[in-house]
Amino acid sequence: MSHHIVEVKGLSHVYPDGTHALRDVSFRITHGESVALIGANGAGKSTLLLHLNGYLVPTQGEVRVGDLPVTRTTLNEIRRSVGMVFQNPDDQLFMPTVFDDVAFGPLNLGLPPEEAERRVAQALEQVDALPLRGKPPYRLSAGEKKRVAIAAVLAMSPDILVMDEPTDGLDPFARRTLIGLLKEFRHTRIITSHDLDMVLELCQRAIVLHEGRVMADGPVLDIFRDEALLAACRLEPPLSMQGCPVCGGQGR
Repeated sequence: MSHHIVEVKGLSHVYPDGTHALRDVSFRITHGESVALIGANGAGKSTLLLHLNGYLVPTQGEVRVGDLPVTRTTLNEIRRSVGMVFQNPDDQLFMPTVFDDVAFGPLNLGLPPEEAERRVAQALEQVDALPLRGKPPYRLSAGEKKRVAIAAVLAMSPDILVMDEPTDGLDPFARRTLIGLLKEFRHTRIITSHDLDMVLELCQRAIVLHEGRVMADGPVLDIFRDEALLAACRLEPPLSMQGCPVCGGQGR
């Protein structure tokens, strides 16, 4: 596997209704980086994520993971490397029990049942959800579903963890628990989120999308301090970087 884990070159995507979701997007993410894809609603973030493991096919351009192009013939190998956690965990959890959901991926990789069971236990323990293994997913809280969806991806031992709005819909305690969990991961991480305070904690680099184009790519703090850029892309700095409305104190 190349150290340049993810490379996107001239990627464009046009939906059947004529919507241009991505326009000539290019970037490279190297091994072990934690990168945020940020932008307003409709900027193209989720569309971009869906190209990283072949859920969508480019209209133009190319996506490579390691040394492999993402094509229909390489999908099985690509999806062993790229684990996708969707914004809504109900899109991933569909089996009778948590154990069955987390075991689904390893079993479909052809692993023997005893190895799949070992991976399930390891992944659930990693996200502090082992006591949930026998529960039906529909009985879980939003935070529990997020943790189980992450476990289902981790059980497949991916090199790259891709997450779409991981803190969406979580209460403050569940959000803080999830951020703590994600801090412990040593995967390459690619995250889309409107939770820019979470981005500030978890990511060293941000790629800003606006109307399907890359408007900026650089260190997170530099991006968040560029007021003109944020305003042009319909974004605001994280709350922790804004001045206090009561005392007038400045953020970081």
